[in-house]
Amino acid sequence: QVQLVESGGGLVEAGGSLRLSCAASGSIFSINPMGWYRQAPGKQRELVALDSSGGYKKYADSVKGRFTISRDYAKNTVYLQMNSLKPEDTAVYYCYLGIIRDDYWGQGTQVTVSS
Repeated sequence: QVQLVESGGGLVEAGGSLRLSCAASGSIFSINPMGWYRQAPGKQRELVALDSSGGYKKYADSVKGRFTISRDYAKNTVYLQMNSLKPEDTAVYYCYLGIIRDDYWGQGTQVTVSS
């Protein structure tokens, strides 16, 4: 049974930083993509950053240069370092893990950026 546990959300002023963590339990391999999505009120869930096999990383254009995804394979943990946060980054952030044809999601952590 795969489980994802997120931490690190909160309230921060514009220009500040937060670091999200997501620890996965179960049979996880380095080829399994892990990453972060977010959903703002009234909007669809969108990709923020993804770490795929081979070290390939993908970022949403809106976060390039500000957010960094990293992964600790030994701990089955993925991180999202968020710098220079903007009010438009306010959303619930969800951890994602892909295993073959199945998608797994964390419970979500709220990130609120005040102006």
